[in-house]
Amino acid sequence: MTVTVNGETKTGCANVLEQLTQMGFDPKRVAVEKNGEIVPRAQYEATPLEKGDKLEVVRFVGGG
Repeated sequence: MTVTVNGETKTGCANVLEQLTQMGFDPKRVAVEKNGEIVPRAQYEATPLEKGDKLEVVRFVGGG
C-alpha cells in the first residue's frame, strides 16, 4: 500500500502513529492533516491509513 506524505509517495503503515515513527518524526512535535482533515494528536494511533491517503506533516520549530 502506498500513501503520499508531504507530496512524496511512501510505503504506508497501519496508522498515522506508525507512519510518523517509521519516517523518523517525533509524534509530539508535529501536526498532521489526513486527506484535508486535521488529525488530533490523541487520535494518531486510532487513525488508520488506506491506499491513496494523503498526509501533510508539519514540524514545530522554535526560535526567535
